Amino acid sequence: ADMAEPRRLVLIDGYSYLYRAFHALPPLTTSKGQPTGAIFGFLSMLRQIQRTRKPDLIAVVMDAPGPTFRDELYAEYKATRTAMPDDLQSQIEPLLEMIKALGLPMLRESGVEADDVIGTLALQASAAGLDTLIATSDKDMAQLVSDRIRLFDGISNRVLDIAGVKEKFGVPPERMIDYLTLVGDTSDNIPGIPSVGPKTAAKWLAEYGSLDEIVARAGEIKGKVGEKLRDNLKIIPLSRQLATIHTAVPLKVSPEDLVLGAPDVAALKQLGERLEIRSLLRAADEAAGGAPEAPVVEEKAKAPPAADEPDAAPPVRLPDPVARHYETILSQEQLDVWLILIENAELVAFDTETTSLNYMQAEVVGLSFGLAPGKAAYLPVAHRYVGAPEQLDRDAVLARLKPWLENPDAHKVGHHLKYDAHVLANHGIRLAGMRYDSMLESYVLDSTATRHDMDSVAKKYLGIDTIHFEDVAGKGAKQITFDQVAVDKASDYAAEDADITLRLHETLRPMLEAIPGLAELYDTIEQPLVPVLMRIEETGVLVDTKLLRALSSEFAGKMAALEKQVHEEAGHPFNISSPKQLQEVLFNELKLPVTQYTPTKQPSTNEDALAELAEQHRLPKLILDYRSLSKLKSTYTDKLPEQVSARTGRIHTSYHQAVAATGRLSSTDPNLQNIPIRTEEGRRIRQAFIAKKGCTLLAADYSQIELRIMAHLSEDAGLLKAFAEDRDVHQATAAEVFGVPLKDVTADQRRSAKAINFGLIYGMSAFGLARQLGIARDEAQTYVGLYFARYPGVKDYMDRTRAQAREQGYVETIFGRRLYLPDIKARAQAQRQYAERSAINAPMQGTAADIIKRAMISVDAWLRESGTGAEMIMQVHDELVLEVPAKALAAVRKEVLRLMSAAADLRVPLKVDAGDGPNWDEAH
Repeated sequence: ADMAEPRRLVLIDGYSYLYRAFHALPPLTTSKGQPTGAIFGFLSMLRQIQRTRKPDLIAVVMDAPGPTFRDELYAEYKATRTAMPDDLQSQIEPLLEMIKALGLPMLRESGVEADDVIGTLALQASAAGLDTLIATSDKDMAQLVSDRIRLFDGISNRVLDIAGVKEKFGVPPERMIDYLTLVGDTSDNIPGIPSVGPKTAAKWLAEYGSLDEIVARAGEIKGKVGEKLRDNLKIIPLSRQLATIHTAVPLKVSPEDLVLGAPDVAALKQLGERLEIRSLLRAADEAAGGAPEAPVVEEKAKAPPAADEPDAAPPVRLPDPVARHYETILSQEQLDVWLILIENAELVAFDTETTSLNYMQAEVVGLSFGLAPGKAAYLPVAHRYVGAPEQLDRDAVLARLKPWLENPDAHKVGHHLKYDAHVLANHGIRLAGMRYDSMLESYVLDSTATRHDMDSVAKKYLGIDTIHFEDVAGKGAKQITFDQVAVDKASDYAAEDADITLRLHETLRPMLEAIPGLAELYDTIEQPLVPVLMRIEETGVLVDTKLLRALSSEFAGKMAALEKQVHEEAGHPFNISSPKQLQEVLFNELKLPVTQYTPTKQPSTNEDALAELAEQHRLPKLILDYRSLSKLKSTYTDKLPEQVSARTGRIHTSYHQAVAATGRLSSTDPNLQNIPIRTEEGRRIRQAFIAKKGCTLLAADYSQIELRIMAHLSEDAGLLKAFAEDRDVHQATAAEVFGVPLKDVTADQRRSAKAINFGLIYGMSAFGLARQLGIARDEAQTYVGLYFARYPGVKDYMDRTRAQAREQGYVETIFGRRLYLPDIKARAQAQRQYAERSAINAPMQGTAADIIKRAMISVDAWLRESGTGAEMIMQVHDELVLEVPAKALAAVRKEVLRLMSAAADLRVPLKVDAGDGPNWDEAH
């Protein structure tokens, strides 16, 4: 008998895979800002399927544009589904081009859904004796599973057969339609029976055998849920129709036609270059018969989960010019030798390997040390897999290393040392001697040249492809924690980390010293700030979770009321989270003018576009209010209570020094920089940030710091005089621009002057000013002309700065921080103008960032000596927040104001305002 395996057809559910890739990967973009994460993830999953499943026949099936028969059956079908995010929408066209260029058959049948096309082909393939694998994450497809048809989820890598469906849903494939009819589907808006969830549906089907039998014996089902069933029997036929995949769609192709075609080499090359996806360039080379390149994950993201290639060959890497002598320290004798080496070295590269990226939870798995280029060692202490070699005891090793780790004169270099310091603190060790950090050296040298993770920096400055974390730990659902990585693999990776960190420092430090002021900026601001930020993060902030939960439900109520008003304004209900439906209402029904377009040439409904339309109609304003509440609710009131540490009862954000181009700090988990200050809701969220018992919050912030920096940089006599005399600068500007005595300045004139003052800082044009003030463009132009006539020094500064940026390609802060502007000579006017605006703003925003960093360093030093018990707990833009014991408040306030005012010596005084209270809002 012929025992050959049956041929295999793979059908890829295109949109299901695309969404999966989009949500699984970090937001990758090209250097020009085109999002590519979903395309990259889709390509990786596609490659994985082709390699691991080896299909004989293959096709990608996508929904065609336009309605399907289900929309005609039920107007509400998929109405609740949120519109495709813009970042994904802009990836559809290039994705379709990529599928075509790879030679993959693609099907898009109008009037039916991709599910129906897949179902039809799968049944035809079964009848022809083929095995079919459907690549999807859609549970509706489980109804198709049979002995010849299985499902495959590209991220979990799991194949679902008949037994798998039964195990996952509690019913066999032939009962899945009944199951879906009872449960409904919120993503497709298929109405199920209210109160009937997966468990009830599976229980009833097991008991009664089928949906028809359940309907026939509905009278026997007891309780509330029985009532719900009887009340809703009439919706069952419709729900069943919507949930049923049609498997007899007339198609022009049969499974046998789905043969992989020859790739289009030129198209692949062009796409690979445009999308900056190296694997596409590699595919083009392979198709052209060239040598395959190293399969390296794109540099844009540190750890893209889903793009897994589980049994791929190890990456071919660029040659390293330095001979590597790496050691794994497994014996006491080796540790003794290495201790002598590191204790006598002038500078040691140091790194930890851990169990988690969350610094509050991470534990040490191993430590690595680098002594000279190519000479490094890894000391594993907690690899816990079956068959792991015997390792030295972690507690004993850390006790042994503690004197060196805590010695401020034992100089260390690391890459993002703040994280390693946090992890050691979890083990009772206070890391000292943090002399250099190659992440910060790269950032200070050129904040925009590259991302500053180690893989990217090593590639840029050393030309070395490092071993990536995913190479040793895997990716996505299959990624293992570092304590499960084989010690020999871990050793190569970890020792390389220390080695490369040292080599980066040896390369970057001379580059910093070659540029006047940069090494000093690094030594006096960035590096000393590391332990300060660590202490702020470690201290954390207390939040009132009860108040946050109450706010969440209040916001939900307000959102519902706004939704109702929106529907009344529109004259009918619609899904306000759907840009498509919103476009229909705004531009087709209300006939409002289209002010902006999306990259796919659709009328835009983004924030700026709605703000313009809000001047003409009430509905866009209501939508903006709804969106801002929705964002506050999801980002803060819902999320903050979940972010409270079980260990400390407080929230611990992460401050990032090497992200914002201008030198500003950013924060994540939670992002404290984005809570709106001017809205009632934003203030109420700030009320939930509270002081612990016996303490009060003190908030001190710089007043109009960027305007003061503008006065200093421009040396404009009028501005200098206004600040020197401590006048209301906006009132003074209004008096000058409108030619009225100070005392006669109206509130409206002051508001206009304030818009001009701040607008000019951000390089705003007369057009932007006109929009903000709601006046004609020529009137705004007159204001700007008058302003420059009264403050000629400002005009000179702006012209000088633009010229300097064009000539040098960069601008500088007062302290010598550089911001490079590669687009300053761009051909595209929009890019060039943005770079010019940045050139004017960066010296001010960057100087403000430098000043508050200097203030944080001196405030922190004083707090540690003062014995007041006060602690710095937050930094938000130009503001510092401290938690202060009530009895020390007066002394702390006085000294903090003094230190912040003295953080820079400008031509105008630095003014600091301070407030206090039981919560952040009252203190602000």
